[in-house]
Amino acid sequence: MSLDVELAGLMHHVAEAGSFADLLADPAGMQRLAAFSGADLPYTAPAVPIRSVEAPGPNGPVPIRIYGPGILRLDGDRGSAAGNASGAALPGLVWLHGGGFAGGTLDMREADQVARELADRTGGLVFSVDYRLAGDGVHFPVPHEDALAAWIWAAAHAEGLGVAPGNLCLGGASAGGNLAVGAAMYLKDAGLALPAKLLLAYPFLHAALPPLKPAAVSDGRVLSSLPRILRFTEDDCQAMVENYIGGPAGMASSYALPGRADPSGLPPVAVIACEYDDLRPSAELFRESLRAAGVQVAFRLEAGATHGYLNHSAALGIVQQGLAFLAAELASAKPFQ
Repeated sequence: MSLDVELAGLMHHVAEAGSFADLLADPAGMQRLAAFSGADLPYTAPAVPIRSVEAPGPNGPVPIRIYGPGILRLDGDRGSAAGNASGAALPGLVWLHGGGFAGGTLDMREADQVARELADRTGGLVFSVDYRLAGDGVHFPVPHEDALAAWIWAAAHAEGLGVAPGNLCLGGASAGGNLAVGAAMYLKDAGLALPAKLLLAYPFLHAALPPLKPAAVSDGRVLSSLPRILRFTEDDCQAMVENYIGGPAGMASSYALPGRADPSGLPPVAVIACEYDDLRPSAELFRESLRAAGVQVAFRLEAGATHGYLNHSAALGIVQQGLAFLAAELASAKPFQ
């Protein structure tokens, strides 16, 4: 297989960048990054109602942006919600963006575009979470606790917003996938209600990974030709983990690196892995541990994709494919407990 043609056509915008920090230090860096994401391609994001709320948490309020139809009102003072006008039972998803635990915003495509598209495609609600980022004194368990606080708030209010009882799902991309699995592990261990399903896009769940083994010589050439900012070395992974936990990777709890924990008792899991992604083995290792534990898993290897491809414009066909998979998995979720 080769790199997706549309993605390949965008690579030159970041070909010389050694890191995202280097890219953004360039006066034209933001413009280059926007071009790399496909901002100039013809695409109109779905227009769905949006409301902003804050969930109470142990580290302070956690902002949540809710996407979806039929919301009549949100009482910001009390954090309560009234249901949708139709009275229909809707699917729901608490979603956590990626960014290596240290970056990302609610406005990035992996957050805003994904939330708009999934709400529009399923007719349901997406709760996009603005968790605190690691750095400047913030480390685990703060982002983990923010994810839990957002889940607990959404679970308490979802039915009032029209989500079918027990049908609220939890998910995220890359580091956000880590936070989603870590939160689900905590809920399981604490004996609390679990999500109906976990939806994960190219999750980063392990500190140490075996090297990605291309299926063919041509695959190896594709991987080695990718811009440096799309590669993840062993040192990169270690730095991400140590920044997140605020210490050596060996100190990390199973909630911080949930890929190495026993997944028995988790709800069904849907996973997207990218063909040309150094972090692909993390998704594959997690798939195997889920299967060994008897957990239902739907696994999609996105052919031709690179890590973080949902941060590209949905004008790209490959992004449409990933969104379609997530939407179908969200729409088919059933109560787990």
